[in-house]
Amino acid sequence: MVGRFTKDQIVTRLRIEREASRAIYDALCGSGITAKFAARGGADLVTTFNLAYYRMQGLSSMAGYLPIGDANAITLELGERFVLRAVKECPVIAGVLGVDPTREMTRFVDSLAAAGFDGVMNCPTVTLIDGKFRSDLEETGMGFYLEVEVLGYASRKGLFTKAFCTTPDEALAMAEAGVDNIIVHYGNSSGGSTGSTTVLSADESAQRAAAVLDAMVPRYPDLIYTCHGGSIENASHFEALLNREPRFDGYVGGSSAERLPIEDSVTASAKAFKSVKLEK
Repeated sequence: MVGRFTKDQIVTRLRIEREASRAIYDALCGSGITAKFAARGGADLVTTFNLAYYRMQGLSSMAGYLPIGDANAITLELGERFVLRAVKECPVIAGVLGVDPTREMTRFVDSLAAAGFDGVMNCPTVTLIDGKFRSDLEETGMGFYLEVEVLGYASRKGLFTKAFCTTPDEALAMAEAGVDNIIVHYGNSSGGSTGSTTVLSADESAQRAAAVLDAMVPRYPDLIYTCHGGSIENASHFEALLNREPRFDGYVGGSSAERLPIEDSVTASAKAFKSVKLEK
């Protein structure tokens, strides 16, 4: 099996949405059922990876950064056996741990393409890691540059690529490698049962976006620019961000794509059944 969409086809589809003033929506999904109905709801992309898998087991998606599972194996199995079977309407993207020291990542990218994925992104990503641990990763051969290399290889192979970034330098490195979509990452999402309580404020989110977009848009005006996470829990929150930073083309939903809707709807359904009175 090979992907249904080429890199050029995906970029064209996304640009059509942008030119029609329709926000691009990319759903990060950890199960076949959420992926299926995100696509049926009109998602332009569906993406799967280990963080989303843990989220759909009722855990924080941040579990995907702990040494409790093989991130790349989880993505491949979840996509090959479930998500790719469920989604027909739009491209499906694989999130990869580009700094995985146990794999030859070019061969792994080839296996993702052979399984049917249409693209690749960097998730889990070291861009969310800071301090001494981040510097240790960089100094011992497991740094951000490997994520750039993996996505650059995928792009050259004809796969669509998108990159989580938190700084202008990260975004510029990814663009120079041929990445199609830059995603400004605001950190773990807030809200619901497992969301973070300390996230970037609206001002801080706008400042991070401006720093990246100011550096990127003049040099790479044709790239797709989206954002993810932080305090954006629903469409109205994203709309409010656009009022402050109108250069974004769309949003990448994780918890907002599956966890928060499920928390609300399943809880309401259980309460409704429990409200039924037995007639005896």
